[in-house]
Amino acid sequence: MDLVLYITVVLLIGFGLFAMMFKKNLIKIVIALNVIEAGVNLFLIALSYIPNSTAPIFTMAPELEKLSMVLPTTQALILTNIVIGLATTALMMTFAIITYKNNNTVDVRRLKGIEEND
Repeated sequence: MDLVLYITVVLLIGFGLFAMMFKKNLIKIVIALNVIEAGVNLFLIALSYIPNSTAPIFTMAPELEKLSMVLPTTQALILTNIVIGLATTALMMTFAIITYKNNNTVDVRRLKGIEEND
């Protein structure tokens, strides 16, 4: 099961990097960054997974000392990363819309002020 998670992480980050490098549409670049973010989140969750452990909820369980709990730090980090990713995505999409309004294109190759260096 762990191997499947790590293969999925590598595929998500790899596809995201490939799309960011070779796609010229600004919207597709933003989506690729979101795919990379999902891969990083999955990687952090896969690292913090402990088999046969319970959620980090404090209860009055009689055998609390024997329970193995997952550390809540990673989960808090992932939630923070999701919120920051949402704000970053909204900002980048706003820039893409403004770019489209000013240049009538979202193609990186046809933006004003960018010349090809041969």
